Amino acid sequence: MKKRGALVIAHGSSKSEWVAMVDDAVERVDLEVPVAVGFLEMVEGRGIPDAIRSLEEQGVEEIVAVPLFVSSGSGHIAEIARMLGVEPPHPVEADVPPIEFNARVRFCRPMDDHPFIARILTERAKELSADPQDEWVLLVGHGNETPVLRKEWERAMDRLAGQIQRAGGFAGVSSATFHPDNLRERAEDLARDYRLLVVPLFLSEGYFTRKVIPSRLEGIPYVYSGHTYLPHPLVSEWITTSVREALEEQPVA
Repeated sequence: MKKRGALVIAHGSSKSEWVAMVDDAVERVDLEVPVAVGFLEMVEGRGIPDAIRSLEEQGVEEIVAVPLFVSSGSGHIAEIARMLGVEPPHPVEADVPPIEFNARVRFCRPMDDHPFIARILTERAKELSADPQDEWVLLVGHGNETPVLRKEWERAMDRLAGQIQRAGGFAGVSSATFHPDNLRERAEDLARDYRLLVVPLFLSEGYFTRKVIPSRLEGIPYVYSGHTYLPHPLVSEWITTSVREALEEQPVA
């Protein structure tokens, strides 16, 4: 049997604390195979090719690639797939050259509406809650203007909303995005009738959670902490589960 390993792929950031949170989450995964982290950009010396090289140097011949991204609707997913030499999940443009390496790749789904992610978001909403029956949770994601990717965002957010609604007992749960930009309109409508709880769908805190969301909601009554998926132990559990499920499948031919 070919030696297997796991490649966790994150976007990357110029902020060292952002990178440290990703590293910490990956360090906590519970796997019996080699694991490496590769960043799409902005982390010198730790790109995806560097991570693949480190796995191959350990004798890995089959790589389970886990995109640490919130949604399959991210335009970066097709880009990463092309880099790894696998078919993108959606037919969108990705003008990037493939990386040269020898190992076979099994490409996993991003976080989307996985039950672990729904549990994280339910916790985030409950942190803000006083009386769920009088509250409406508004999930806020980046979104995408490309129709097929916009559909992926909406599908996952709708399913997350259903899981959070069932677990939290809120008056309602719905979503909004920056692309298309419908956040302020939806928040204004909901805040007229409910105590509005705003929960971001972002891997970690940064510009969008600290600046963009508050600026778009200025003047609207809402409750918000800006707390994101990280740091939360279920992110590590999600990575572990994604890799284990892929390893249980038939080896890549």
